[in-house]
Amino acid sequence: MLYLLVSVNLSWEPMETNIGNPCAEKKTLHCINCHSYFMMIRPSIKSIVVSRHFARDLKNEKEMNSIIKDILDCSNLEFTELHKFEENIDGNLVFRAKKESLHIVYCVDKKMRIIFLRAFRNFSEYGRFLEDKKEIKRMVVHV
Repeated sequence: MLYLLVSVNLSWEPMETNIGNPCAEKKTLHCINCHSYFMMIRPSIKSIVVSRHFARDLKNEKEMNSIIKDILDCSNLEFTELHKFEENIDGNLVFRAKKESLHIVYCVDKKMRIIFLRAFRNFSEYGRFLEDKKEIKRMVVHV
């Protein structure tokens, strides 16, 4: 078990979670949700970080923890899209998950950490966020 650091109200609270590779344990060769980039780096992931923006976007800690666990478990029942590769920004691989109208943006940085960046209920806000590459780089550096 590894501890997940969750930023809530500007303080860090530990949450116990397993960051193992559930796709490797499945009988099939490939998880239906995992993009090839995500499959390549999944075994190398060392830790998980949640940005303050992500915690503020969701506001509900129970919902936030549930979403994080579902993404890490590659749960395809809850999501219409999961581990969808968006782009490579300065060596940080940016992915998206979509659950109903909620767009969750996360990345894997050079230190092999999954960083949950933002959650949007509005597609146009999500699109504007992805266009602002400087903001994404800044968030990854400051996490």
